Amino acid sequence: MEMASRSLYSSRQRMLKKRDDFEDVLEELRRSSDLRYALRCYTPSLYKGLVPCKASMLKTIVLQSDHLQYVIKQVSSESGDSSECVTEEASLILDEMAHRLQLSTVRFFAFMLSKAFKRLFRSVCVNEEGIQRLQQAVQEHPVVLLPSHRSYMDFLMMSYLLYMYDLPLPVIAAGMDFMSMKFIGEMLRMSGAFFIRRSFGGDKLYWAVFSEYVKTMLRNGYAPIEFFLEGTRSRTCKSLTPKTGLLNIVMEPFFKGELFDVNLVPVSISYERILEESLYARELLGVPKPKESTSGLLKARQVLSEDFGSMHVYFGHPVSLRSLAEGKINRCQYNLLPRYIPQKPSTDNHEFLNDAAFRLVRMQEENMVLKPWVLIAMLLVQNPDGLDLSSLTEQTDWLRHLALAFGAFLDWPDHASCSEVISCSLALHRHLLTVSAGHVQLSVTEALGAETTPEEAVFHRAVVVLSCASYRNQILHVFLRPALLAVAMQSANSNRKDDIYSCFSFLRNMFSNEFILCPGDSVQDFEEACYLLMKRGVLQVLEHEIVMSASGHSTLAFLCAALDPFLQGYQVVCRYLCEETNESLTEKEFVPAVRNFALKLILAGRLKCYEALSSDLQKNTLAALLRLKAVRKVKVGDQVTLRVNKIAVNSLEDTLGGTIPTQKPVLARL
Repeated sequence: MEMASRSLYSSRQRMLKKRDDFEDVLEELRRSSDLRYALRCYTPSLYKGLVPCKASMLKTIVLQSDHLQYVIKQVSSESGDSSECVTEEASLILDEMAHRLQLSTVRFFAFMLSKAFKRLFRSVCVNEEGIQRLQQAVQEHPVVLLPSHRSYMDFLMMSYLLYMYDLPLPVIAAGMDFMSMKFIGEMLRMSGAFFIRRSFGGDKLYWAVFSEYVKTMLRNGYAPIEFFLEGTRSRTCKSLTPKTGLLNIVMEPFFKGELFDVNLVPVSISYERILEESLYARELLGVPKPKESTSGLLKARQVLSEDFGSMHVYFGHPVSLRSLAEGKINRCQYNLLPRYIPQKPSTDNHEFLNDAAFRLVRMQEENMVLKPWVLIAMLLVQNPDGLDLSSLTEQTDWLRHLALAFGAFLDWPDHASCSEVISCSLALHRHLLTVSAGHVQLSVTEALGAETTPEEAVFHRAVVVLSCASYRNQILHVFLRPALLAVAMQSANSNRKDDIYSCFSFLRNMFSNEFILCPGDSVQDFEEACYLLMKRGVLQVLEHEIVMSASGHSTLAFLCAALDPFLQGYQVVCRYLCEETNESLTEKEFVPAVRNFALKLILAGRLKCYEALSSDLQKNTLAALLRLKAVRKVKVGDQVTLRVNKIAVNSLEDTLGGTIPTQKPVLARL
């Protein structure tokens, strides 16, 4: 443990060194002409000095590739259709999918987005050292850009910044939803988007066309590839479990020796206030997601009159795939068959891919720039009845120092008092708050009339709580490992290190769908949590025991409260499965049924945790129970039915906390 702690200490010290400096890219734009900026000379340096490939040429290369020709023959043989017929189908798929990047369209977007961004944001800050690293990386090896995904604004901002800094424009994987938007869909296609179906099923031809299209662009270095590792926008603002399909595709040319290396660049995009904030909360409460449409976009123009604070974009250090795979992947296995023949990834490859995806998302998390509001949101969620302004100021200042000690990337104004910083944050997020007579608390989003039903009142309150919780979620990764340790110490009811680690490991496994916890890192996470809490003087870690120090109570109580909504939410799902389920509960019925169960508990006064109404938390709980084999899926006709092992679920509920949850006492002062 001592050697591991020293190693952890040195890595922590490296992480806490001075971060890159940021530049506000809007500052100069506010003093210049948007048209001049849009029409500026654009001469990016491309990979190996290549000339960009025209869309028609790219299509020809893909259709004539050995890999696609091989799959076309397979599909022809299996379906009985002629090769010409299957080739025509592949051509149509490519027409539907392919980008048609045109500089004139990019210039139009640059002009329009300049105007929009100056209205929406006070500042858009970019780490210029990251841009310099990216400029070099683009010229050395093919680049894959991996931004975090919290808003529709993400991919627009990425292309906008690369154009601004004279970098090659990326080709971006986009969902088919956007293609159906009149005019806008084609505009996106002409600015670099290529459209893919959300699900391929067993469509062998579609998968072959899609993967060959991406690999052709990557192998030839025509443009950086950009996609979201999380697959979709995070409605909770927590990082989502990474999807590995596209990552596997961009790694394959390296595995097969077609590329010497690939640079993977994690990008962290942080918002002081998120444009889709209330929409996300409503989606989590069961309100259907609005369909992407041009008319919907035009109606959304009203947001241009609102203030969304600042935005930070951090371009991380390029990660060499060659270095990442060294000693972990044996590329010789790919020499056993011709490169064009599809091969199922080996177990080692699958584990490497999964591990790499998790570590890349963790890099995104660690470089997220956090604003003071996330600290305030965390305290307000823990104190639903509110706090006096003086107490909120004191606790926020305490929490700021704890977050910095744990390695948070906190953007705190240098020359402003804590009360001034809090006042500015409260003003920006006033739509979520009630401030009266020096008391601050969460409020409902709209005045509720006399005819409002209790269910409607709960819904409106839940929208505010989930909106505020989305900001708290942005900083949870900073406190996660110490919080798991704090809850483990409380649950173990023992000072023995082995007992505490056993509880820590259980909680970590239970919440592995909820948070980004790298597979196989349980011991490292435990040691990191011990180190951070020892450094703060909260714990003494002895050879066989972990003991709380005299001054450690408030810190451990705060950390336990940080995970409390998740513990309560998981208990609610377990209790529902034990009390309410029957043999015919379908997977589709699960979320609405659990939400109704939680709503009844809230209306009865037996539950005060509004986050238990979140569909995201409910789905993550089900995924954990399926993984732990406490619930299993059974196909009955056309539907998937859930079979519950009530003894196992009840045991898990006991381990998580035991009884129907009620709101635990919150900290009056830290």
